[in-house]
Amino acid sequence: MRNTLILFFILFGAFITTSCGQQEVSRELDYEETKKMVVDILKTDEGKKAIQDVMSDEKLRQQLIMDQTVVTDTIQATLTSEKGTEFWKKNFEDPSFAEKMAQSMQQEHERLLKSLMNDPEYRAKLLEVMKDPELVHDLTNVLKSNEYRDHLKSVISETLESPLYQTKIQELLLKAAETKADEEKKKEE
Repeated sequence: MRNTLILFFILFGAFITTSCGQQEVSRELDYEETKKMVVDILKTDEGKKAIQDVMSDEKLRQQLIMDQTVVTDTIQATLTSEKGTEFWKKNFEDPSFAEKMAQSMQQEHERLLKSLMNDPEYRAKLLEVMKDPELVHDLTNVLKSNEYRDHLKSVISETLESPLYQTKIQELLLKAAETKADEEKKKEE
C-alpha cells in the first residue's frame, strides 16, 4: 500500500519538477521545495480528486487491501501492544460488543465442531474414551462430589456473566418491565 502511494508521489513530484524545470531552467528544486509543492497540490480540490480517482481503481485497491504481510504485521502489532490490550479489555466489558464478537466467531466454532463430528477417526476416539469403564466410574464419582457442585455453581455464574446471556437477560427484564407497566395502566383505567 505504502509502496504504491510512494511511487505515485515520486512520479507526481518528478512531473512537477520537470514542468517547473521547463519554466525556470536556471532554478533547481531541492527535496524540501518539491515536498512542499506536492503537499500543497494534494491539499487542493484537484489533488484530492486525483487521489480519489487513483484509489477507485479496483486493481489498485485489491493490491492495497490484500498485501497480507503488511495487514498481518499491523494486526499483530496492534493486538499485542499495550494500547491494544487495553482496548480489548475495555470493549469486552461492554455486553453488546462482547455479544457481537461472540456471534461473529460462533459460526466458525460450529463449523469446526461439525467437521470434527463428521470425521470418523475423531468420532471413534471420542466413543472409545466415553466407553472406558474407568472413565464412567470416575465420571460418576465426580458428578456426586461437592467439588463438582461448586464447579457447577461457578459455571452457572460464568454463564450468567456471558455477554450473550446478559443481553438476553436484559431483553427479558425490559420486556417484563414493559408488561408490568402495561398491566398497571390497564388497572388504572
